Amino acid sequence: MLAAVDHVQLAAPPGSEDALRAYYVDVLGMTEVAKPPVLAARGGCWFEAGDVRLHLGVEAGFRAARKAHPGLRVTGIEAYAARLAARGAEVVWDTALPGHRRFYSEDPVGNRLEFLEPEPSKPSEPVPGPGA
Repeated sequence: MLAAVDHVQLAAPPGSEDALRAYYVDVLGMTEVAKPPVLAARGGCWFEAGDVRLHLGVEAGFRAARKAHPGLRVTGIEAYAARLAARGAEVVWDTALPGHRRFYSEDPVGNRLEFLEPEPSKPSEPVPGPGA
């Protein structure tokens, strides 16, 4: 039985670790986590923020996926989008998902990331009773 997503792995080209660190730590506000030594020898880097874990693995012949992406739930989406934009990351809003505010951005190697926050529930209007 599935219990949770442990992490999402994205690919990156060889030698991109410094650019990835700048984006995932400085722009997104994540923390870099040390990889086990046997895996660190392969390159790449791991990041986390709370229960969110993203692993960036080095892939020869890397080509960023155009459609595939992790969907990352955020709180305070307007402020978070402003944070990204202020640090030079493109923010592209999308209104196509009912009940959510969301935007897309790309990391320095072209990986697409979706950031979303459910819209607050609206209080239901009272239903008129009989004789109203």
